[in-house]
Amino acid sequence: MQPGTHFAFGTHDTHGFVASYTSSLPAHIAHWYLEREQFEPVPGEPGLYRLSEPERDGRRRTRQAVDDLRLLGYTVQADMRVDPAVSASPPRPVRPNGLQERRRLAQAAAGRTTQLRATPPTTSAPAARPIPPKPTYAPTVHLTASGGRRSR
Repeated sequence: MQPGTHFAFGTHDTHGFVASYTSSLPAHIAHWYLEREQFEPVPGEPGLYRLSEPERDGRRRTRQAVDDLRLLGYTVQADMRVDPAVSASPPRPVRPNGLQERRRLAQAAAGRTTQLRATPPTTSAPAARPIPPKPTYAPTVHLTASGGRRSR
């Protein structure tokens, strides 16, 4: 094991997925972390822990424990089968959640349309009677023989 290693993970013929800790880490802290990662002490094997219920997606849970402890800053040595940095798990199937379709509809609604839109109806009240334009000429005044005025 490399110097400075805190935890070691691997597989065991009898106990399945196992973990242990090194002397660079206090035993009570290692025990606390391994129990939180669902590992239990193996009776009669001091310092050895086995994954509880390994048949319930054991490989993925062990990889997760390795990854969690590394994220916390601990140095972890792991077999290739359980090391997430070396052997990636197969991609999970993507379930459609409708997000892409909703995003596409929202972008379409926000964009400009190529359809012609009808002119909205006017809401102002029409005038009672249109006012004719003022004439540009002056009316011609004619005088009649009797002296009266007549206009055209």
